Amino acid sequence: MDGKQILANAKEKMAKSGEALKRTLADIRAGRANASILNPVKVDYYGALTPLNQMASITVPEARQLLVSPYDKSTLKDIERAIYEADLGLTPQNDGEAIRIMIPQLTEERRKELVKDVKAELENAKVAVRNVRREAMDDLKKGNKDGDFNDDEFHNLEDQVQKETDAGIKNLEAIAKDKEDELMGK
Repeated sequence: MDGKQILANAKEKMAKSGEALKRTLADIRAGRANASILNPVKVDYYGALTPLNQMASITVPEARQLLVSPYDKSTLKDIERAIYEADLGLTPQNDGEAIRIMIPQLTEERRKELVKDVKAELENAKVAVRNVRREAMDDLKKGNKDGDFNDDEFHNLEDQVQKETDAGIKNLEAIAKDKEDELMGK
């Protein structure tokens, strides 16, 4: 494997770590309505567990309210039960046509707990980026032993891998900072 390919693979994997962190942090509620809050909800629909977003449209009519409008009105009770059973800390209100869910305001204590969760997820993502760096460095050392590139190329590639690692970690920190600001209401 040549050095540019090793570098490209490492860069791609580090970018994926950033995307994974974004997806993980999207599930952390910030006191604002967000349709992704209901992603874990599965509804028993004729004996099959079906994701809620395949059975209903989920909209955000107000900053702290979700509106779940089922495509089939006969599933309203099943959807309501599934939201309760998902144990998300949400109370659905069935009006016969749709289900409204009010998102409770977060307390300061809860916000601080969520910020700790964000920091833990950030640390996990950083570990993943560092593991990618280690793999890339191992591949470079193996290539150097095999004579794929000379010492100058090897050191240059090592520097580039470290720069990509630093950029990847900086990106992760920016993603986490945005989420922390959102949680703390900044």
